[in-house]
Amino acid sequence: MSEVTRVCVDAMGGDYAPYEIIKGAVDALNRNNNIEIVLTGDEATIKDELEKCGTYPRERVQIIHTTEVIETAEHPVEAIKKKKNSSMVVGLKQVKLKTCDAFVSSGNSGALLVGGQLVAGRIKGIKRAPFAPLIPTEKGVSLILDCGANVDARSDHLVQFARMGSMYMEHVMGVKNPKVAIVNIGAEEEKGNALVKETFPLLKACDDINFVGSVEARDIPKGDVDVIVCEAFVGNVILKLYEGLAGTLIHVIKKGLMSTIISKIGAALALPALKKTLKTFDASEYGGAPLLGLNGLVVKTHGSATSKEIANAIEQCVAFKEQNLSEMISNSLHTDED
Repeated sequence: MSEVTRVCVDAMGGDYAPYEIIKGAVDALNRNNNIEIVLTGDEATIKDELEKCGTYPRERVQIIHTTEVIETAEHPVEAIKKKKNSSMVVGLKQVKLKTCDAFVSSGNSGALLVGGQLVAGRIKGIKRAPFAPLIPTEKGVSLILDCGANVDARSDHLVQFARMGSMYMEHVMGVKNPKVAIVNIGAEEEKGNALVKETFPLLKACDDINFVGSVEARDIPKGDVDVIVCEAFVGNVILKLYEGLAGTLIHVIKKGLMSTIISKIGAALALPALKKTLKTFDASEYGGAPLLGLNGLVVKTHGSATSKEIANAIEQCVAFKEQNLSEMISNSLHTDED
């Protein structure tokens, strides 16, 4: 029997909390016998929502009662410092205390970033902790980092992102010798802004990653590279455009297929294959974005996450724990310092 992974879930964070969050946690429990869930939030509310979820292994669920919630619009630093009994801060403490292996939240992104670093803490030697979501591509998935945590990052930050991302893709996702590229406006080495020009030779000199050069945004969906490195402003724009375009294309395709009687007949014949194809480009299939470089696993899901994304994010934590990525990153940095 595999070792149990204990995941703490912020039941009160997100647009569709608490029901969708709690349903996702229950779905993960029902799919995987080696997961235990700790839900942080208002106990009475959580119990009411659990009753709506049908049958689940109650012995693998624990509730930690909290009295505060960090709202989306709150200032991140002030919220983390003032709301010590919030579902987010209490959840992060479970990771710090090692009573849980991971923490998953759909709440305030800025607060989760601040809380992750102040409460859970960064691994010694890590300068910045990036958000690192998996994105669907023609060939599977790629990891893009940073996607929102560190706007105006420095070149040495991006080098660390590349190394952590390479470890994630190899050891958690099973990609042998993952290809690493930096986002640029052209393939030539001399192109790019000041940050890209400064970072490129540093990545080229790294002998512990498979750096293949630049990747243009239009080539990302092809899946020719496994780890995509950029600072948070660029990464967030790419991610949001990626998600928005995917949603729009799906809507336009469905609309076109329903436009005439003939197209409806064709749609009925093509529906099974179409559903399978479109499913691969659904970002919620791949869970959340881990905040890499912390002393423990903290995962951010979309604010609009539904139960499917929450369940997948929870199961994502199992692979992370099994590979002990945080310790691997820490050991790699200590080797550098030696």
